[in-house]
Amino acid sequence: MAQLTSIDYLVILSYLAATMVIGLWVGSYVRSGSDFFLAGRSLPWWAIGMSLVATDIGGTDLIGVGGDAYRYGIVMGNFEWIGCIPAMLVGAFVFIPHLWRCRVTTIPEYLERRFSVQLRSSVAACWLFLMACNLGVMLLASAVFLKSLSGWDVSVCILATALLVGAYTWSGGLAAVVYTDVLQGVVMICGCLMFVVIGIYEVGGIEPLVDKIHAVAKAQDQQDAWQREQKMTATERLAEKTKPRHDRPTHESEHLSLVLPVDTRSPGPWPGILFGLGLIVGPGYWIGNQCIVQRALGAKSEYEARAAYVYGALIKNLIPFLVAVPGLIALVKFPELGHERADVALPQLVGALLPVGFRGMFVAAFLAALMSSVDSYLNSATTLYVNDFYRRFYRPEADEGQMLAVGRWTTIGFVAWGIYFAFQLQAFPAGIYTIFQTLLSFFLGPTLAVLAAGMLSRSASSDGAVTGFYAGLLTSIGLFSLNQPGVCRWLNLKPLFQVGQPYLYYSIWSFLVAMTFIVIFSYFLRSDPPEKTRYAIGGLNPEGGAA
Repeated sequence: MAQLTSIDYLVILSYLAATMVIGLWVGSYVRSGSDFFLAGRSLPWWAIGMSLVATDIGGTDLIGVGGDAYRYGIVMGNFEWIGCIPAMLVGAFVFIPHLWRCRVTTIPEYLERRFSVQLRSSVAACWLFLMACNLGVMLLASAVFLKSLSGWDVSVCILATALLVGAYTWSGGLAAVVYTDVLQGVVMICGCLMFVVIGIYEVGGIEPLVDKIHAVAKAQDQQDAWQREQKMTATERLAEKTKPRHDRPTHESEHLSLVLPVDTRSPGPWPGILFGLGLIVGPGYWIGNQCIVQRALGAKSEYEARAAYVYGALIKNLIPFLVAVPGLIALVKFPELGHERADVALPQLVGALLPVGFRGMFVAAFLAALMSSVDSYLNSATTLYVNDFYRRFYRPEADEGQMLAVGRWTTIGFVAWGIYFAFQLQAFPAGIYTIFQTLLSFFLGPTLAVLAAGMLSRSASSDGAVTGFYAGLLTSIGLFSLNQPGVCRWLNLKPLFQVGQPYLYYSIWSFLVAMTFIVIFSYFLRSDPPEKTRYAIGGLNPEGGAA
């Protein structure tokens, strides 16, 4: 693709300079551990809401969702419309106000108050592992994309991004992350919106885009069908030809459809979308992910925390058009890429469509998406380690000054780890990214189960919660293992799931198993004392005391 010009670099540098100024300026007001981890509980709703959106849409999401939209179509928008918006609204009116009222710093801290320290440590360790790994994954995946956009060396991109984000996160903690996210969110939305408008104009408008998508998808379907037939036996070919047309998913019918059949080749069959994404993954992510919830815990008031989630949900309605439509435009412009090279469609489209200056603005938008996710994971990983391990087990008497110092040193440690892990990942195949994204589905189901049981029922016990969490975690890992080709060949079994990426099903079953164990063990074993059960919803007044 075309290289960046001096005007593009000027646009990019202006954005980076503004980000650093905001981050370091906010950092000058940080005086204590409370300021560093929860911004002194002073964040306004509008800043939290934009930060929620910016954090959720990372640089790897722009690549991945655009590439998957190229492969599978507009169904990828369901990950926002069904996976985010309903969960954010439920969180806003049910779960988030209660967590804020409990005056906790982390979700594992709440789980200790409601259940036990064993559950707190287990959940914190799982999420800390996920966040630490994702730091390296995001740095590497984004560096590879930046290289395709600008020609910069991958190592330089990793180091520059990590040090830049690490500097203002080290200085200002959560407040710096949130207020820089506001700038990054605006830049990301404006840059992607500009990209979509130019792309639609280039293909002749919305109706020509739809017609061309159908034509390209039909041609791809015929090619895929021919390739599949070459691998079939005579009996399988006959069965395929006699199969009713509506039972054979095609690109033509799927690319512009939000509801896909069970046997679709995409990662979005309707049962997985409805039950896995809508009921498990979405709520688990927006209610049980420390990286997300920490912003609401730093809100000025319970009302501000609730308003932030509602505001973020409103903005989320726009996001599918900004991240999925470019993939459809790329499908029309570059149909020759195919499924294997779909992830390079977005940078190739940037080089083909955007003029001088606008290209720099889109790179700035991509950097904004990248930095808003990296700084969030960096700050939340630090918060988990310092509050749930250092202060809880090593230095319970640590004062605010000590917590601030340890928080900043821990931030430096995670920056170094992220850089090291990103360099190590370069030696692995590309599938390593999918593996770490699948890790998220391992933890979401069990985490949501223990949170929902603890908040919604006073009958749930600590024994049941701990057992349920471990059972759900083992279930998701077991399902993942039994769906791997090598394991299936070794055990002489067929894969459990027919869809290409069944992580939504892992979440469904891990949640159901975890909740079943919680119910059974809570019923037959000892119940928790009142000082534990009062942390269920309805047990605290708005000031945090017993109701």
